[in-house]
Amino acid sequence: SYRTRSSVLVQSSILHFEAQKSVSCCSSSRGNSGRVSSLVAFGWQVLSCIMAEETFEAVGSGASATFPQQCSALRKNGHVVLKNRPCKIVEMSTSKTGKHGHAKVHMVGIDLFNGKKYEDICPSTHNMDVPHVTRLDFQVIGIDEDGYLSLMADGGDIRDDLKVPESDLGKEIRERFDKGDEILVTVMKAMDIEAAVGIKNAKA
Repeated sequence: SYRTRSSVLVQSSILHFEAQKSVSCCSSSRGNSGRVSSLVAFGWQVLSCIMAEETFEAVGSGASATFPQQCSALRKNGHVVLKNRPCKIVEMSTSKTGKHGHAKVHMVGIDLFNGKKYEDICPSTHNMDVPHVTRLDFQVIGIDEDGYLSLMADGGDIRDDLKVPESDLGKEIRERFDKGDEILVTVMKAMDIEAAVGIKNAKA
């Protein structure tokens, strides 16, 4: 994140400044050269650890959105990443290219969020990315003038970062909320994309 990178830069500047100050203070004393070298080496060691931690966090957060799965293990109605988009598999067929060729799988998927159709062909033994897909229910407690939903989770936390969908679902959400119905919306998340995808009555 920006905050973490800024912290690394600040700590790097401090270490560099302290090392330079120590070198300046001790340059007149020949016997302190070993101490200065050790201090500089220690500073760079600390900085390397900070940068390694930053890299690990960045890689870990990116990898958590998907997981690899062999193409032959994918199934219709399951999920897969096609053209860098999370999709639901609606068609699958397997064919062979020749006597010594590898079996290939032809897949057709529907984007989970925009409904677009995507296709891909993959050797059955190769891995494909599969998105982690989650669904959570939130109670609708408000809709502002800009079309943002005010949603309350089971634990009482409030979020106001999702817009009412521009679809029949969005129209139903607005109509039922305006009537005073207590409703829940289902929010789906995949590959850092979130959207309201369903509606149901809130339990009494």
